[in-house]
Amino acid sequence: MKVILLQDVKNVGKKDDIVEANDGYARNVLLRKGLGVEASKKAVNDLKLKKANEDRVAKEKLLEAKKFAEELREKEVILKMKVGEGGRTFGAVSTKEIAEAAKKQLGYDLDKKKMHTEPIKTLGVHNIEVKVHPKVTATLKVKVQEDK
Repeated sequence: MKVILLQDVKNVGKKDDIVEANDGYARNVLLRKGLGVEASKKAVNDLKLKKANEDRVAKEKLLEAKKFAEELREKEVILKMKVGEGGRTFGAVSTKEIAEAAKKQLGYDLDKKKMHTEPIKTLGVHNIEVKVHPKVTATLKVKVQEDK
């Protein structure tokens, strides 16, 4: 019997897979526990429509992420640090501080966990990589200035 799985089932298949199962196993386990539905023409057609819709939504999200990455590339966040003798800084700028400054200055809600950088301990302009989508990475300029 052909069954469309509604959830991942160990040793059988992943969600939305169409699998061939023994009649008894399909009726007594998969269908009864709500792990799958019988693969009728209507169910298969519904599955195809659902997958097509999910693909379209995924493409739209990818395009939005690319657009946002381009927009972010042109922006700059300014942070101030205390500096001692000889231009040595006190402490470092972390991703948490960068995320807070981006929210205040640019209005973007960036996740500090998705920023890839070492703590910034020098003055000047630094490029920070921000993962905005699993396939898209943006670059944000962080300008660290002396706090007087």
